[in-house]
Amino acid sequence: MKYLSYGSVTGPVLGFLWCFTAASSVAVIFSFATGYAFRPSLSLSLLAGVIAGLGVIAANRLSEFLNRQGAALILAALLALLTYIGQGPVVYDALQVSQPVAVLACLLTGGFVVIPIAVILHESPINAMSRHEFEDAIIRFLTGFGMVFFTAIVMIPFYVMLLTSFKSQGELTRDPLNFSLDLSRGWDLFRSYQELILVFNFDRYLLISFVVSILTVIITLLFSVPGAYAVARLRFRGQKAFSRSILLIYMVPMIVLALPIYIVFSMVALRDTLIGIILIYPVTTIPVALYILQGYFRGLPVEVEEAGLMDGLSRLACIWKITLPLSLPAMASVSLYVFMIAWNEFLLAFMLLDNPQIFTLTRGVASLNSSEVPRQHLMAGAVISTIPVLVLFLGLERFMTKGLTAGSVKG
Repeated sequence: MKYLSYGSVTGPVLGFLWCFTAASSVAVIFSFATGYAFRPSLSLSLLAGVIAGLGVIAANRLSEFLNRQGAALILAALLALLTYIGQGPVVYDALQVSQPVAVLACLLTGGFVVIPIAVILHESPINAMSRHEFEDAIIRFLTGFGMVFFTAIVMIPFYVMLLTSFKSQGELTRDPLNFSLDLSRGWDLFRSYQELILVFNFDRYLLISFVVSILTVIITLLFSVPGAYAVARLRFRGQKAFSRSILLIYMVPMIVLALPIYIVFSMVALRDTLIGIILIYPVTTIPVALYILQGYFRGLPVEVEEAGLMDGLSRLACIWKITLPLSLPAMASVSLYVFMIAWNEFLLAFMLLDNPQIFTLTRGVASLNSSEVPRQHLMAGAVISTIPVLVLFLGLERFMTKGLTAGSVKG
């Protein structure tokens, strides 16, 4: 550990680890983009990473004597050197990959190596490093590695799903592992989506899922807002026990409750109806909404509500005119969470719905998982079910993260 905290050792070690990470990322990107086999080279990554780590450490040392432009020139020269070494730390088949693509892969790898390593080893000395400098370098490396790793976990399945939805049956049959996109097909790329709307009635499934999800959000808020407010503000017998037992329903897996729900809904003629779905979905969302909102209501300043009560407002008017406006960010967060649960729910919809005319979107996507339906149609259905929630989340993200009660109480 003592020797590892020297910049001359830390730089090459972190350089190699990051270089192999960058080379692997570029190999994955170009393999999916071109359809040809790229693979990272461990030996070339070791050589390039050691050179990059030592070069950045040396540039940090020289920056004490040179200006920033001089250090930037050294890093640019280092980038050119890494690109030249073994055509970069990504090995490719020159008979299949064109030279411009290979050069682009090398340049991209070099850029992904030098620039992040310069950030990771920022101001790291060539000799002994302080504990603060050493830990900063390690944390910056782990942060960058985590961003690359988890982005790949999220993006690769979505990319495969998206590209598969644009394929024709012939392309999937000839080469099912080729995820490159043939832009020469033009609007024919969207044939799977057109057939989903025209043949499989996915426009109807979208509308049904949207209506069911919105009604689930409304019903959930109608019950959870008064309930959470009562638990957070009012005093009554059994308040603490009720507050602590809100989430007990989640201790029982839904698969255990599925059979009783199926039997009861069949007995009361609610199976295979949208009314039954709209009634059962809030049962799964109200507890978590109660739990989230009661914690938020406890954090609201009591003085604001007391001031309203002293001005003559009733308790309900105080909730409507004061508490709810202050709670809009929390309600938006809960609404988004409830909407996502209702939109993505599959087990209850699969169990209770048999009529294709009232399928929700997830139930409709499941109906495509058949040997009689082309695989690209299933992938297109999965894309259609994913995009609305993604757009909704990105649209409400800023609203949810705004200051919740800033300026509500003046000192």
